[in-house]
Amino acid sequence: MRSLYCGEVNESLLDQEVTLVGWANRRRDHGGVIFVDLRDREGLVQVVFDPDREATFATAERVRNEYVLQVKGRVRRRPQGTENPELATGQVEVLGHELTILNASETPPFQLDDDSVSEEHRLRYRYLDLRRPQMQQRLRLRSRVNRFLRNFLDDQGFLEIETPILTKATPEGARDYLVPSRTHQGSFFALPQSPQLFKQLLMMSGLDRYYQIVRCFRDEDLRADRQPEFTQLDIETSFLEEDALMGLMEGMMRGLFRDVLGVELPDPFPRMDYDEAMQRYGSDKPDLRIPLELVDVGDLMRGVEFKVFSGPACDPHGRVAALRLPGGCELTRKEIDDYTAFVGIYGAKGLAYIKVNDLAAGRDGLQSPILKFLPDEVVSAILERTGAQTGDLVFFGADKARIVNEALGALRVRLGHDRGLLQGEWAPLWVVDFPMFEWDEEAQRWVSLHHPFTSPREADLGLLDSDPAACKSRAYDMVLNGTELGGGSMRIYRSKVQTRVFELLGISDQEAQEKFGFLLTALQFGCPPHGGIAFGMDRLVMLMTGASSIREVMAFPKTQTAACLLTQAPSEVGEAQLRELGIRLRKPAAEAKAG
Repeated sequence: MRSLYCGEVNESLLDQEVTLVGWANRRRDHGGVIFVDLRDREGLVQVVFDPDREATFATAERVRNEYVLQVKGRVRRRPQGTENPELATGQVEVLGHELTILNASETPPFQLDDDSVSEEHRLRYRYLDLRRPQMQQRLRLRSRVNRFLRNFLDDQGFLEIETPILTKATPEGARDYLVPSRTHQGSFFALPQSPQLFKQLLMMSGLDRYYQIVRCFRDEDLRADRQPEFTQLDIETSFLEEDALMGLMEGMMRGLFRDVLGVELPDPFPRMDYDEAMQRYGSDKPDLRIPLELVDVGDLMRGVEFKVFSGPACDPHGRVAALRLPGGCELTRKEIDDYTAFVGIYGAKGLAYIKVNDLAAGRDGLQSPILKFLPDEVVSAILERTGAQTGDLVFFGADKARIVNEALGALRVRLGHDRGLLQGEWAPLWVVDFPMFEWDEEAQRWVSLHHPFTSPREADLGLLDSDPAACKSRAYDMVLNGTELGGGSMRIYRSKVQTRVFELLGISDQEAQEKFGFLLTALQFGCPPHGGIAFGMDRLVMLMTGASSIREVMAFPKTQTAACLLTQAPSEVGEAQLRELGIRLRKPAAEAKAG
């Protein structure tokens, strides 16, 4: 039905006959001449209809936005002065000889070039939203990303292998999406949060190198970079140490950015251990484009009478840290109040600060509501340690270390963007040497920082019994611009170690056998050393396209409440279908009481 795409029409086709199909992006009647901007996935070209061809012109008069058209005509150069340098086709136009309306369109619920349309409205009519050039460019780029990654891994000897979607519920991680079984009433499948166990089993099967671009599911609260169903590039390999695997993945990412964006990423990527990242940036995924850093000042605060500072400073689980903002004296009181409210989201009870109006004037050159609580020598030591200069502002966080890290870490990023402090466009990083475990205060037990199949460092195996808090894992995360692109680790491949880790996590022998018996059995039959990594494809494409949310790079995403506005899913099902599955619905407590 066509000889080429609209966006491919250029000066090399002058005086040639072409056949095009697409949508009427816009129709303009200029007193005897009709212009139709014809659009398809490759771009837009201007088609001109004149009254010399009466039947064709009459058809063109009926065209409205989003009509589906077929055009046959001759490519010609646009008249001088009417060229459009913003279009790839802007030097030429097509003189329409024949026009067929393949299908009419109702008036669209929004104009495709209207950027003010709400996301809810766009998602409800997603098939129209996807016609927008920006959305099509993002999905085309995503396709290019998938193609490059597949080709790279194929060339490195990896095999693309599919793993089950209907699988077994696991006790760790986010909530599972459950699927009732009709043939095994009372039992449920779970949709996979990742193919973790299956890819490990593939290594035990001797397949050596595996990958899969796979759909995963997590029933969790959503954010801009979270969805109930998402896509990851899943990778596992045997007989490869972490340094070699990380080097291979670096090469893949450098090649991807070079091929798709024409960007050269650093070689090699910098590496930073977890403890250093948390100390300097308050985050295990720091954005290195932002030059601000957290500075510990707890040792300076232990002897002060101000309990807000001395309390956390003397608490082994507390932290007092400072964050210097160059030029921060420019901040108004309202802006500081806004930042105080912002850190409150992360549990901070307040945001103390000192404005350095004139460093040379000593205490008289400082402005702060907390100065009266701090001795001169403490103030001087803080200013020296933070490197504060005239015009700077120093923020403080004092609380449990987790709260200080989250609050000041988030404030650091917010200030970096608000104040235009970003340096460079791309800043990749490996974060390594994560703790194996973290203590869950609410549950009063150890939990895995990554997942329970992550291997401890060989030198730390003894700490599993003596000091789990000090045990480090063989885990590694790839971070880009403050976003975790991928996380991975070397896996536990000896059954005794896996059993001991389960014990530490409070997973009983019975529960381990019920949930992971197949894995524990497989570990006893010659399991090779192995490890892997998984990359969040939605996040990766979001960063590469500059989109603000992963919903902007997914064809049919869910809303913040995990609903599909297009199909109105989730939805109720009939009583007969529920009965067939052996399921009876319970009314919510309030509804049942009212009834």
